[in-house]
Amino acid sequence: MLLTDQGAFGFAKAMGFPEVSGEKLITERSLDRWKKNLEADSNPQQFQKDLGTVGAVAIDSAGNVACATSTGGLTNKLVGRVGDTACIGCGGYADNNVGATSTTGHGESIMKVVLARLVLYHMEQGKSPQDAADIALDFMKTRVGGLGGVIVISHSGDWAARFSTKEMAWATVKDDLLQCGIHPGERHEQSADEALSTMGS
Repeated sequence: MLLTDQGAFGFAKAMGFPEVSGEKLITERSLDRWKKNLEADSNPQQFQKDLGTVGAVAIDSAGNVACATSTGGLTNKLVGRVGDTACIGCGGYADNNVGATSTTGHGESIMKVVLARLVLYHMEQGKSPQDAADIALDFMKTRVGGLGGVIVISHSGDWAARFSTKEMAWATVKDDLLQCGIHPGERHEQSADEALSTMGS
């Protein structure tokens, strides 16, 4: 279910994925950020501002749910550090009987409370996606001092985007209605077709 390091490398090679040298994965922007972060008066949080997690949850016409989570990681992290994104039940979790969720925030805090699975646990207890997300985020803040956010969808199609951070960009499409926001309480609405047509121009 989870492969890392040489095991992941060997599996990818066996599946026919082409090998790319590590040098090709380093961009000038990332190298510059890394060097500035090593300076004595640097502020590592400043260099995290334009990095982040991208998550998605979905339900199909047959009621199957899915989640996906990708992250920019932490700048100058310890070699070998694995964050929440790759850990099942932390960065994301999906169960056709309940729903699906994807998380973002401080990875170590998310892992300590197994945040994605915790949200679905509260939904199993009868909570709505919004209430389940709020309870899980409150628990993480109280228990380990961690902040974050979640997007979640139930097996019946109800959804929520909730966060304990100052902001979290989110968007959803349901029945051709696009809704999105960034700040607490913010919600913009427009036709999904209209939004797609303006993107092309």
